[in-house]
Amino acid sequence: MASARISSQCAKGGEGMNLVQTSAITFTIQSFVTLLVIMDPPGATPIFLSLVSDKSLKVRRQLALQAAGVSLLVISVFALFGRFILSYLNVSIGALQAAGGLLLLLISLELLTGRGGEGSPSKNANVALVPLGTPLLAGPGAIVATMLFVQEAKSATYVIGLITAVIAVHVVIALALLSSNTILRVIREAGVTLVARIAGLLLAAIAVQMIVDAVRGFVAG
Repeated sequence: MASARISSQCAKGGEGMNLVQTSAITFTIQSFVTLLVIMDPPGATPIFLSLVSDKSLKVRRQLALQAAGVSLLVISVFALFGRFILSYLNVSIGALQAAGGLLLLLISLELLTGRGGEGSPSKNANVALVPLGTPLLAGPGAIVATMLFVQEAKSATYVIGLITAVIAVHVVIALALLSSNTILRVIREAGVTLVARIAGLLLAAIAVQMIVDAVRGFVAG
């Protein structure tokens, strides 16, 4: 009887462990998919192409890795200290979103009009930092989603799952941006201008949507 009772308790304990593991795995997958959709690596690829088309292959690879690294750094900082930073500066998520939208809108206008001559500050700027690393990849949406996931991570297993998801998303981002080098070789210089204009239009649409969402947040608040 005693041995049967012990084996029954072990079985129940094993089922409990499986439930914890399953829920942690589900949480990890949910975090990964959500961040991947929000950060949208395929959508960032044409914008990256238009910004680095005049760089060498080696520099493009460096910028691709730097953009993923900057995004990972920004997301990590806000995951750890996001609420403290925003409350200390008395900045709302909506204000952060509107600022990011305005910044992207300025860059999109440069891509659409073809301005970006030798004397332009953006010509010599590190595009891996702005606009790629932030606010395009690590934008308000990704930052808020990560902060919410941090709140849900109640145990060490969930925290490890969230860390895994964030790193995995940025590996996908790096691979997507690195693949743009192959695309650039195929389209050559003739297609770069077209890609730049399309990227500018997409970026403008993203920027306007960010601003609209921020305004809606202000009105609803």
